[in-house]
Amino acid sequence: MAIHRNLCFFSYITFSLLYFTLVASFSPTDHYLINCGSTDPTTVDIDNRRFTGDLSESGSQFLSATRTISVIDSSPVSNLSPIYHTARIFTRPSKYSFKIRDKGTHLVRFHFHGFNSSKFNLLDVQLHVLANGYVLLHDFSIESAGSSIIKDYMIWVDTEILEITFMPSKKSKRVLINAIEVISAPKDLIADVGQYVSCEKNERVGGLMRNAFETVHRVNMGGSKVTPFNDSLWRTWVPDDQFLKSGDGSEVFYFGGRIKYQKGGASREVCPDNVYNTARLISSSKDSIPDLNITWAFPVVEGYKYLVRMHFCDIASVSLGMIFFNVYVNGNLAYENLDLTAMTNELLASPFYADFVVDWETSGVLAISVGPSKLSRPDAIDAILNGIEIMKMNNSMGSLNGAVTEESVVTSWPKGNNGVLLSLIAAVCLLLTATIIMRRRSIGFKDVVAWSALPVDIPDVNLKSSNKLPASKV
Repeated sequence: MAIHRNLCFFSYITFSLLYFTLVASFSPTDHYLINCGSTDPTTVDIDNRRFTGDLSESGSQFLSATRTISVIDSSPVSNLSPIYHTARIFTRPSKYSFKIRDKGTHLVRFHFHGFNSSKFNLLDVQLHVLANGYVLLHDFSIESAGSSIIKDYMIWVDTEILEITFMPSKKSKRVLINAIEVISAPKDLIADVGQYVSCEKNERVGGLMRNAFETVHRVNMGGSKVTPFNDSLWRTWVPDDQFLKSGDGSEVFYFGGRIKYQKGGASREVCPDNVYNTARLISSSKDSIPDLNITWAFPVVEGYKYLVRMHFCDIASVSLGMIFFNVYVNGNLAYENLDLTAMTNELLASPFYADFVVDWETSGVLAISVGPSKLSRPDAIDAILNGIEIMKMNNSMGSLNGAVTEESVVTSWPKGNNGVLLSLIAAVCLLLTATIIMRRRSIGFKDVVAWSALPVDIPDVNLKSSNKLPASKV
């Protein structure tokens, strides 16, 4: 049963108008939006973002490629962003290079959309993507026509140039890409420390910042879908209903007031208002504390660690110091007696987030739970969660997609071009053959009898005459 407090029509207007405030509050130093295969200097997507065509005068500087073509979807799906109306196809390793002015964490996104083409089967593509020593995609394929796929990463970049390489896999003859984003992230987006949680230990770990992350799940608890238009980092947050495993007795809460961001705490770039303004919670009634937890289950891939970021904002309590609850990851106690009043310097509706590092589960499911603690009080909120992000961390090989290294992927592509090499060998053989024939003719042009012996007293000038023949062009 949903609780609706302080909700009015004007709150939705505020949410929409907030976009302009968000854009003004964050202006990334590095901000590259590339529309692959397009000749247009500017393409405006459905979120009012301006992409530059990589065939335009200003966009061609980023691409280094041979044997590449651009294709246009002659019958695009209605309401599909125009960045998916064109695509670039590679038949050999090719790269985009971006000058980095603000070293640190960067958001990197790839847009894929397979569409029908009279010349190519754009669904029959399988590719690898490499970036700054990391394997981001390996043997990745587009599954079906008409659907768009966004792969979302955060990469530490400490070089002056970020190179992103696209390679066809051995099973495919081509690579397809529709659009690329490279954006320098706010400095507070990825913290360098987190809490490692397992069945054996719960301890603080560091060194997180200099890793690569792939966003696997980004969820708005109790709320609707948040589109890039309403997120200052142009992210998408999906509703939590599909992941809710046990929520009987839980409530959805909507807040129409102002989220109070504090210096040094969670910012709008870390998580937007639209996520902190909604929550799924447990509240006690009739002077009793419910004996239940809210649990969400998220599918994950084995073989990796995951950074789990939980977003909290006490938008439901009527006064300070009334909410205490426990947080669990994979059934292990991650945070006991979490006191949001203490975490937010005694301020209601002020956001707070916590980062946990966890190992994959053999079940292929990562479970998150919140529930009452020993300090929970009757007639109060006994657990709350506003949003969650689950990010896959690169393995020891620097890969986010398989037990492979960047070097092994690069060396899997044949050195040079076998076709060109064979052509050169054939041309050299023809040139040698022609030279020998011409030399024999110049030496024995006076002989009319076949297989006659060569004379032994030929002047030097005749022996060198073949060198005056014009060279053949390869």
